[in-house]
Amino acid sequence: MTSPEQRLTELGIQLPPLRPRAGNYLGYVRHGDLLYLSGQGADGHFGHLGADRTVEDGRRAARDCMLNLLAQTRSALGSLDHVGRIVKLLGFVACTPDFRDAPQVIDGASSLLHEVFGAERGGHARSAIGAAALPLGFSVEIEMVVAVAG
Repeated sequence: MTSPEQRLTELGIQLPPLRPRAGNYLGYVRHGDLLYLSGQGADGHFGHLGADRTVEDGRRAARDCMLNLLAQTRSALGSLDHVGRIVKLLGFVACTPDFRDAPQVIDGASSLLHEVFGAERGGHARSAIGAAALPLGFSVEIEMVVAVAG
């Protein structure tokens, strides 16, 4: 079975450098075998879905948010191979009041997790919520909970 780190290489994915924090909080907290990752936006993805951004724009933003979360996970654990399972995502989508496709937007992140970790380790519980505004003007922000292996 291919490890998550090997899978990234096979997919031609390089994780980005860690983003600076936008406030007085930690990027992650490990408690027992759970790793709680603070929300990540993605540079270059700004605006509101349903107004000046499409669902496909949002999916790309969600994928880039997940790349930032994976970089944070690697920083916390030393390697993505130490991820036992992705437990939960909480995705926020900056959108117009009538926008109903937040789940399809956050699928951009979920699909990447399935590609990297496979259906069993990458499958997760999830919520997708529309919001009037997100920090720094981001279109999408996602936080994640990871179970650490071993």
